[in-house]
Amino acid sequence: MKQEQNAADMRMLFKLDTKDYVTGGTVTRRPSVRGIIVRDGRLVMVHSLKYDYYKFPGGGIEADESHEDALIREVREETGMTVLPGSIRPFGLVRRIQKGHREDIFLQENFYYFCAVSDAPGAQALDDYEADEQFTPESVSAGGARITNLTHPHGSKAEDPQFPVMLDRENRVLMLLQTEYPAVFA
Repeated sequence: MKQEQNAADMRMLFKLDTKDYVTGGTVTRRPSVRGIIVRDGRLVMVHSLKYDYYKFPGGGIEADESHEDALIREVREETGMTVLPGSIRPFGLVRRIQKGHREDIFLQENFYYFCAVSDAPGAQALDDYEADEQFTPESVSAGGARITNLTHPHGSKAEDPQFPVMLDRENRVLMLLQTEYPAVFA
């Protein structure tokens, strides 16, 4: 698979620009991958039990790591599931730019990929914050995930200026999936 070539040509789904940063300031770039896992018309997503929101499994691409390797690693860490490498197909790119926690500008490119997983899940390998949030893989409808994200309280997490932007990103991707694949994501 030529994932890096595909990433450069990946269609832009949308951009999120909060315009709350200092132009010309320090920049942190964080390329990330996100897995869109479909099983029986439902999505396998990560549910934060502590803050009650859904996100696509995924995370940052390490130095010298391919998109495919990062996707396989991140999905395994967050869900315990093994991505089948031959199943990975690009969906699109979301570019997010906003004021960072420590830096002036946080720039994140989120590469979304469709992928299938093996039937035998293993153990999760969560980071400390993921364990604290009680990340749990769940099968959920796209509409159900959006409703939870839009209507449920998210506790102190909602006070983090980056959280609403991340949640908006996930909700907009869910809406695109429902629009472009209505037979699958009712």
